[in-house]
Amino acid sequence: MKNKSYIGISFIVLVFGIWAVKEIGERFSKSDLVEIGPVPSFELTDQNNKTITDKDYLGKVYVVEFFFSTCPTICPVMNQNMLEIQNEFYGKPEFGIASITINPEYDTPKVLKQHAEDLGVKHYNWHFLTGDKDYIFNLAEKGFNLYAGQNDKVPGGFEHSGLFALVDKDGNIRCREDQYGNPILYYDGLEEEGVKAIKEDIRKLLAE
Repeated sequence: MKNKSYIGISFIVLVFGIWAVKEIGERFSKSDLVEIGPVPSFELTDQNNKTITDKDYLGKVYVVEFFFSTCPTICPVMNQNMLEIQNEFYGKPEFGIASITINPEYDTPKVLKQHAEDLGVKHYNWHFLTGDKDYIFNLAEKGFNLYAGQNDKVPGGFEHSGLFALVDKDGNIRCREDQYGNPILYYDGLEEEGVKAIKEDIRKLLAE
């Protein structure tokens, strides 16, 4: 009886060990998200007058957007969707958000701080970033390949993409593939489907 009990216990331990190794392996293995390339380096000032660079986000999964605080069109929608993402991952120190203004002449750190408070921003890794306008436009268009420009003929005086960029813990831009196997590159920050997709993929990157 003792031998049978020993064999039974050994079998249980073996099965549990195999399951644990599998779980650990799945948790820390690379997900199926495509690696687009390294995030462009940047150095900007946040709403607390603190210098923030891309290096400050290393070790974190984060979302990047370009916006401006007085935007009367798509930004309020982007803001609400980003708040939804914040709330989904609130309390996770390995998650962050970078909201970069394309109207830095108006969006000073003081203005951005008030904007963040008005929105209800709570996550300590959500930085609202400002700096030199030409530097930011270059970062958007040449760094991220996301459109941003000044246009006095449109409401608010500026135009920009409504897309969100997703960056992994190693500083690489990542994304899922579409139904045809092509990388989507960025996530739609205006539609529910895009927000749902980026939340799912943030979870994947956090588990890597």
